[in-house]
Amino acid sequence: MTDHQRRVAIIGAGVGGLSQAIALKTKLRFHDFTIYEKGSEVGGAWRANTYPGCSSDVQIHWYSLSSDLYPLWNKSHGLQPEIQAYWIKLAKKYNLYPHIAFNTKVLSAEWDDAKQQYTIVAEDIFSGKRMSSVAHVVISAVGILEVPRIPYEIPGVRKFQGTSFHSARWPGSIDMQNKRVAVIGNGSSGAQFVPSISEDPSVKVVNFIRTPTWFNTRPHIPYSDTEKWIFANIPLAMRLHRAWIMFWFDFPSIVRPSEKALKKRREAMTKYILDNAPTRYHDRMIPDYPPGCKRTVANSGFLDILHRPNLTLNFDGIANMVENGIITKTGQMLPFDVIIYSTGFISDRYPMHVRGLNGATIQGYYDAHGGPTAYLGTAIPDIPNFYLLAGPNTGIPASTLFMEEVQIGYILQLIEPVLGGSASSFTVKTSPTDAYNAKVQERISRSVSVQCHSWARTNGTGKVFNPFPWAATLWWWWLRKPNWDHYVGVGAERWVWARRKKTAKNIMKCAAVLTLLGSYISGPAQRILHNMVADDYL
Repeated sequence: MTDHQRRVAIIGAGVGGLSQAIALKTKLRFHDFTIYEKGSEVGGAWRANTYPGCSSDVQIHWYSLSSDLYPLWNKSHGLQPEIQAYWIKLAKKYNLYPHIAFNTKVLSAEWDDAKQQYTIVAEDIFSGKRMSSVAHVVISAVGILEVPRIPYEIPGVRKFQGTSFHSARWPGSIDMQNKRVAVIGNGSSGAQFVPSISEDPSVKVVNFIRTPTWFNTRPHIPYSDTEKWIFANIPLAMRLHRAWIMFWFDFPSIVRPSEKALKKRREAMTKYILDNAPTRYHDRMIPDYPPGCKRTVANSGFLDILHRPNLTLNFDGIANMVENGIITKTGQMLPFDVIIYSTGFISDRYPMHVRGLNGATIQGYYDAHGGPTAYLGTAIPDIPNFYLLAGPNTGIPASTLFMEEVQIGYILQLIEPVLGGSASSFTVKTSPTDAYNAKVQERISRSVSVQCHSWARTNGTGKVFNPFPWAATLWWWWLRKPNWDHYVGVGAERWVWARRKKTAKNIMKCAAVLTLLGSYISGPAQRILHNMVADDYL
């Protein structure tokens, strides 16, 4: 089949979706694809999260597309406007905008096994008009930062009459001057924007903390003009810098630290918090779970600003909310004008309806396995030609973009026969999926990930569905090429025959090379043996 006879649908125009689209164009020379994006611009999380201080957690040179490294990043960690501009530039460079359906939310994707294609139903978020289309391959690039979590379990959340919003939905026109502001949560987002909003002494901020978190130092170090020039002009300099960052992140996962080393790490992290936080918070700031169980927060100024007189940390817990404020579990009524939820995202549910073979659905599969589950975080049994970017247990302790690029390379190999017309579909088998996830969960069961309440667990305390419990290099190794025995192909007879023929040809080439090499080696060997025999005879 030709290019125009097969279609690909990509859900989401964030970092993963754009990277997948770029790979389709540059690696497979495939152009018949549509990216469905519910927002009005590309960028995904970097479009949505515009709160003050929003930045990358990992060094920006490793949070750049490997095919499009950028030598002029201003600091070691990129800020949201700079990262967003980078991805807009790439979308223009690769002419992706004509492929994107903006302000369009995918509601469902259902597989027609007779036609070997999906029917996709999407909705215009402004008019509510629904539209239907078909695709032979669907790639989900919605990630895990898709649906903001509002703590509706707190009584009275809907009663508050002031301004309230999630940090991922930061209003551009908000003016907090002379306002009383409550911040609920102290994860990565809260630790980034609280220093900014409390900089104005007229803003009175109370940060409600249910569970303290571990911090580590992560200063944003500016790149000098000389460093930028080196990155731009000296071959491989930027690549080597990026490789060093990867090694620095991945080494602790390659060489597992001893119990003594882990104890020292915890002591050092405890000392770091106590050295920087005010004395009045010392007995409440140290977590009772080991580092690594929850996401470690990068301290880019949060601990230092706790000395500000207009900022207070509250550990009392929230009993309920009323029209004009919050009542703590100690019975204290605290009035507020603004409430900001820094409470993370709903990550243990798939955000849309996807139906595959025999009525199987993604959410149904998740529910049957105690939470999000997939083969290599990418494919799900009975869901043909459907692939997840940043799926279950893909959270490597490093660059999310690196993780997704590895997945994209894997997915390209799976969809190339389909797009080329030599196969109709591939579906991962149940047994290798079960075996892989048993290995993942066994490894996790011996890690710190099971020692605390976490968003990365189903309902906070169940199955651990986010971390990949090995090194990033192993992630790359496992996904460098598909194990085709783990997939069922439909309409793939011609592809299977071509693959076997190619394998046989490669074996024959290797045999020929070995034969020639053997004859080359055996010739001198025979001469040496002949000379030895002659010498003995003489």
